[in-house]
Amino acid sequence: MYRAIAANKRNTILIVGGFVALITGLAIWWGNASGNGSSAIFIIVFAFGYALFQYFMASKLAISMSGAVPIEKRDNPRLWNIVENLAITEGMPMPKVYVINDPAPNAFATGRNPENAVVAATTGLLEIMDDNELQGVMAHEMGHVKNFDIRVSTIVFGLVSAIGILADMAIRMAWMSSHSRGRDNGQFGAFLILIGIVGWIIAWLIGPLVSAAVSRQREYLADATGAEMTRYPDGLASALQKLGEYGRPMRKANTAMAHMYINDPVKPGLVERAFSTHPPIPKRIERLQEIGRSF
Repeated sequence: MYRAIAANKRNTILIVGGFVALITGLAIWWGNASGNGSSAIFIIVFAFGYALFQYFMASKLAISMSGAVPIEKRDNPRLWNIVENLAITEGMPMPKVYVINDPAPNAFATGRNPENAVVAATTGLLEIMDDNELQGVMAHEMGHVKNFDIRVSTIVFGLVSAIGILADMAIRMAWMSSHSRGRDNGQFGAFLILIGIVGWIIAWLIGPLVSAAVSRQREYLADATGAEMTRYPDGLASALQKLGEYGRPMRKANTAMAHMYINDPVKPGLVERAFSTHPPIPKRIERLQEIGRSF
């Protein structure tokens, strides 16, 4: 189990590091090719600045988009006690607990650190899970909080979005340049179009692939961490089995926050696709069973 946790952390570092290196390399290339070295600094600062904005706003946006409602212990003692016991066991701050009125079974966690964490479960999840399964699901979500997964995924999403914005700016600048007279302006406009195309490829193809790859690694990691918390991997494995059987799209599903959920809220039956933010459920169950044999 500890080997699985370490391997997933290494894979995530390699994936994110490679993407950051790609952005930096393209920014430097842009600066050299345009003859304006300071533009490379602008691109890097803008990309990381936008990622930082996403980092601080992600929780509020996720709660708003999901329609989650905060609860107190008296509202749902069962869910509250499970989350509270996990927090006490792990020595973590008690996260805010939310419930989403949706028959689709699912759950998510958000927050830039354990002190600002939120965990949420749908009414559909609370209905079909027994106590061991619900504990497994919430341990998985608490695992995301413990491993700072939300921070990682938010930064990656922010970087991808920033590249998309920069690509759009380059194409608009090219359009404006094409309406200016002079050969130099025409050449510069063509160069901007090239930059815009490269940016869109990164934002709409490479970026989502990287983001999905990071998300899949963090899902495996949260499964392993959740199993470590409960010392009962079978609970989460059984919960995942039910999620696969009962899976249905959520009523307020949003692709922008699909990576936050324990199960794909948009296309739960098509998780094998390259752009999926979640590994296949059978593979996750198989890994949990292997972890269980190591206890």
